[in-house]
Amino acid sequence: MNLCDYDTIRALLGRHGFHFSKSMGQNFLIDPQVPYDIAAASGADEHCGVLEIGPGIGPLTAQLAQRAGKVVSVELDASLLPVLAETMAPYHNVEIVPGDVLRLDLAALAAEKFQGLTPMVCANLPYNITTPILEKLVGTPCFERFTVMIQKEVAQRLCAPEGSAQGGSFSLFLRYYMEPEYLFDVPADRFLPPPKVTSAVIRCVRRSRPAVEVEDEAFFFKVMRGAFLLRRKTLANSLAAALPAYSRAQIQSAMERCGLPPTVRGEALTLRDFALLASALKAAT
Repeated sequence: MNLCDYDTIRALLGRHGFHFSKSMGQNFLIDPQVPYDIAAASGADEHCGVLEIGPGIGPLTAQLAQRAGKVVSVELDASLLPVLAETMAPYHNVEIVPGDVLRLDLAALAAEKFQGLTPMVCANLPYNITTPILEKLVGTPCFERFTVMIQKEVAQRLCAPEGSAQGGSFSLFLRYYMEPEYLFDVPADRFLPPPKVTSAVIRCVRRSRPAVEVEDEAFFFKVMRGAFLLRRKTLANSLAAALPAYSRAQIQSAMERCGLPPTVRGEALTLRDFALLASALKAAT
């Protein structure tokens, strides 16, 4: 069954009485090259257990099943379960898990389902919950890498160089733990129905250790998030609002010790800059 063929998809969905849900951001691929390329980019092989999130009708799932030792696909929409039971019937190494990925214990799921395999993630993520899913994946160390399709604008931000105006606190958070790489674009006309945005595929590989050494990780992230609290304001103004326990004089003194000009904005700082700044602020208390 060609799961990217327009007529096949229509007939399949009609047999099961399926209707697209805008709230779930459902858009199914109609170009077979795309799921092939995503699965190939993931690097999945027989030694890997692949977690997929939101399989839809299964075109990427099928490609992963032909490469990986096992594929576990988490699907929130119960109306797609009978569809997947039909489309995934030929693949005995695929298991569909009903549920909300944001509520599941992914470390426990991987330990149970991927015994003897290297856990990884490959998915076409729902655009409306991309950030919380990525944050959860980063926070699940057993996943050494994830290859995901997301909105192009988000992909560009996440893969922006440190100190770039495109980046933000989340892109720096991601880069602290992972090495992100922008792979390729996926135009809107490759989907049914076509979304209003272009998509892109990125790959993130977990670092053996965080990108920089910090004394207090929680405080480091607090400073980093605070730097973007008032994005159009200077770093000093933004931190003064985010860190009320520190006086403006303490903030400006810490910045000066780090060699940061008084008019700099948070977006211009690198992870190393934030590590130095967090350490200088700690010393000021």
